[in-house]
Amino acid sequence: MQYALLGDLHSNIEDTRAVLAHIQETAKDARIIGLGDLYECTVSKKKAQIVSGLSLQKAAIVNNDFENLLTFPSIRGNQEERITHVTGIERFTELPETMEIEGAVLMHGHQFKWSVSWQPTFPSVKKSLLFFGHSHESGLYHGNKKLSIRIRFGQPIVLQDKQYGINVGSVVDHREWCLYDSEKRTITFMCASVLENESASSSC
Repeated sequence: MQYALLGDLHSNIEDTRAVLAHIQETAKDARIIGLGDLYECTVSKKKAQIVSGLSLQKAAIVNNDFENLLTFPSIRGNQEERITHVTGIERFTELPETMEIEGAVLMHGHQFKWSVSWQPTFPSVKKSLLFFGHSHESGLYHGNKKLSIRIRFGQPIVLQDKQYGINVGSVVDHREWCLYDSEKRTITFMCASVLENESASSSC
């Protein structure tokens, strides 16, 4: 089965619309799943420690045009958790923290330990593949280290029988997502800003 995995939308309508259109054009039968940070919380992490009882409109960028695009299931990210904390609204608590699909676990990534240079330390998971986001930088990891491969958007990568971490990139600013084929055990980093006939590197 094919999965179109996208995360870090941060309430951006134009980028989200572009990515969803790209998925429809290139992998229309893929199951779309969000990896969290769908919304942008407008309250800083520091301020969130001392405020509560805010309305949703004061705590996040929320509008009908954006919400109409969210027709797919998603896990929750740190933005949704912060919005919940400062508003007390429970709508985002219904989103799971993790999700399992064929051969893989989905997690936003704020649960990891991150170094100052944004290198993650992955938790132990049951599946051999861990898809995540959070850092807004697409990449393929093995053994807590980012592999020094040159990402070419639109070109499948066949994964070996090992454990990998896959950062799907961010929708906001980069218009990136990842196509995962569970039967072929391939991942394809995708970018809606790149035409299909272009040979694109990770600069998108």
